[in-house]
Amino acid sequence: MKLAALDIGTNTVLLLIAELREGKLQPIVERATITRLGKGVDASGHLAPEAVERTLACVRDYARVIGEAGVERVAAVGTSALRDAAEGASFLDAAEGVLGTRPRVIDGLEEADLAFRGALSGLPAPERVLVFDVGGGSTEVIRGRCQPEPAVESAVSLAIGSVRLHERHLRSDPPAASEIAAARHDIRAALASAPAPGGLPIVGVAGTVTTLAAVEFGLSEYDPARVHGQRLARSAVRALADRLARMTLAERRQLPGLEPGRADVIVAGAEIVASVLEWSGQDVLLVSDRGVRWGLVERLAREEFAPSGGG
Repeated sequence: MKLAALDIGTNTVLLLIAELREGKLQPIVERATITRLGKGVDASGHLAPEAVERTLACVRDYARVIGEAGVERVAAVGTSALRDAAEGASFLDAAEGVLGTRPRVIDGLEEADLAFRGALSGLPAPERVLVFDVGGGSTEVIRGRCQPEPAVESAVSLAIGSVRLHERHLRSDPPAASEIAAARHDIRAALASAPAPGGLPIVGVAGTVTTLAAVEFGLSEYDPARVHGQRLARSAVRALADRLARMTLAERRQLPGLEPGRADVIVAGAEIVASVLEWSGQDVLLVSDRGVRWGLVERLAREEFAPSGGG
């Protein structure tokens, strides 16, 4: 059986098509497209028409891929931008017309649960762990256990994301020290409401974290297999965040491992990652290339195996 999941985020739309073989999920197609659906939402509370069209064009392309793959079940979710924007319902109507399945706008806690389960997929699992998911509009911080199966113990969705903080504070090129300080202040204030890190091993998930790994390891072409499960030292993340902040946008766009469409918001995103690591007290970050989309596909798979009711 083939299953598909779409994660319609503030910055990126992600697609996973996986096949259920002997009770295990095997990825067939993975796509990530930067559409910046949440452009301007933090300030205006509205979706920009051009951002909506970019995102719907992406969903159309994904719908074609899903059809060609012979997928039997599809699930789609929307996150921070669709939670915040006034036009969320009209976007969902249009997306349903394209996809044939209506995306659900999930709250921050459900997003945290899906991110936690997805992030741990394919990674060595300690008894308990702290997972953080840096998105365009929000960052989820989740503490939970891994054995005998992933289970969230506490979670919070923080209104700090790479797009949100970039648009709110980073206006100079390269960003001024005062702008970086303002972003850092917002991050630290938000983290004050997160569950205490408790000395747990830490896993980072989503595009900002995987991009930092790709840049750190000099990957000219992104390869999930070379990123998933890699380790980044806290000192290396801080050095990379500071280096990115000193570069111009044009210079960042030339960096191996950094997708040009992410070059503007990576400074804010890197500052979030560095600050979370410093807050956690951990010296090493485990990188996960998986997240909400993997959690969503695993949920579909569990539903397939769930015993049916009736008498």
